[in-house]
Amino acid sequence: MESDAELLRRLRAGDERAFVALVERYNGSMLRLALSFVPSRAIAEEVVQDTWLAVLRGLAGFEGRSSLKTWLFAILVNRARSAGVRESRSFPVADAGPVVDASRFGPGGAWVTPPEHWIEEAESRVDALKLTGLLRGALDGLPGRQREVVLLRDVEGLTSTEVCSVLSISEGNQRVLLHRGRGKLRQVLESELGGSR
Repeated sequence: MESDAELLRRLRAGDERAFVALVERYNGSMLRLALSFVPSRAIAEEVVQDTWLAVLRGLAGFEGRSSLKTWLFAILVNRARSAGVRESRSFPVADAGPVVDASRFGPGGAWVTPPEHWIEEAESRVDALKLTGLLRGALDGLPGRQREVVLLRDVEGLTSTEVCSVLSISEGNQRVLLHRGRGKLRQVLESELGGSR
């Protein structure tokens, strides 16, 4: 087994296999450590991925005053602590069940019948004014945070980072709220446009 110093030398020389070897060597340990700082495995996995990106970006600045492993774990702990603080500010999202009916998927997880594309046919299938009213009503019916996230992302065109900043929520929370809000809107549209199975 190659030493960390040798892997570091190869990595600095641009050898991608050295990076793969480092990930194989430390990823599991890093994940276990991250789990002690954050509330879920998904967040811990994000922290570990973020740490690997930081390692690649900071590689030129690593002076070797500590071992490579110590440096990796120091970066991880800093990122995990930050993520833990962000997540403590996030709103819990109750699980309201699946966004899309499970019967629409086959045993392999693929759509049995993919969702229909309504954009091309909207004018011929539904009067645009009726569709606008339907969407507005469905949007108003969303829970508060889901409505805010969908409005900011899909109506106002803000990025996910901007939405997180505006609403003071975590990136993970923003993704869940957006997914659930869009799913509920999709259900309303499919019911109205005949795409529901």
